[in-house]
Amino acid sequence: MRTTTHMQQRMSQRGIKRDMVNTVLSYGRPEHDRYVLTRREILELLVSLQREERVLKKMLDKGGVAVVAVGDTLITTYNYSQPKH
Repeated sequence: MRTTTHMQQRMSQRGIKRDMVNTVLSYGRPEHDRYVLTRREILELLVSLQREERVLKKMLDKGGVAVVAVGDTLITTYNYSQPKH
């Protein structure tokens, strides 16, 4: 997304980094002509991301996980480790 000079100035003045803007655009909710991510929503997002991190670490310990699906039906799942060459 294009950024105006005005936006760059305000980011600099207010200590708002580009990563913060990207996070609001990704997780915030549209409200008329703006995106909003409130303190409460940030706390909820942190809890959700911590839960997701725990799941990803468990999957990493398994070497990966594969899920086989046909259409919208889940057939099976298994621990995935890449073949060694």
